[in-house]
Amino acid sequence: MNLYFRLFYLLFWTIARNKKSQDLLDTSHYNFRVLPLDVDINLHLTNSRYLALMDLARTWMMSEAGIFKQLLKKKWLPIVSSTEITFIKDLKPWQTCTIESKIIAWDDKYFYIQQRFVSAGKVHAIANLKGLFVHKRKVLSTDALLELTGTDKQSPPMPQYIKHWQEMLAAKKEDR
Repeated sequence: MNLYFRLFYLLFWTIARNKKSQDLLDTSHYNFRVLPLDVDINLHLTNSRYLALMDLARTWMMSEAGIFKQLLKKKWLPIVSSTEITFIKDLKPWQTCTIESKIIAWDDKYFYIQQRFVSAGKVHAIANLKGLFVHKRKVLSTDALLELTGTDKQSPPMPQYIKHWQEMLAAKKEDR
């Protein structure tokens, strides 16, 4: 339930008051505190909450890039296709943390985003995400979103670990 409060706070307070804008390739920072309802029986941030908080951080990233309101008007929806996460160090109740979100590359269809959970200068988790945008059940090209931002940038080179991840995802689909 507390995630709804965080979502409403983000949408109706933080984003509504956001006057700053940054480049699409800049790192976005979403700050939060681990609340008692975020923890599991081991008294650390529960695994599922990482993914939910990453959703909020990506929403904030779109706001900072100046495209969130445009996406709403056009009814373009972000869809997560795949996520992989590595947990490094646990986050305890009341601990403050920043999720650093950054678009690291893209191809014709997908954006690849890295999200890092950082607290007191230490990385607690790193996630890689593959996502796209849809409108009326049709996949939008990455060029359409880039056009919305007013940029004509080329994708940074695809990191080798993302290429390996793509190969693993393709192999999973073949093994069905």
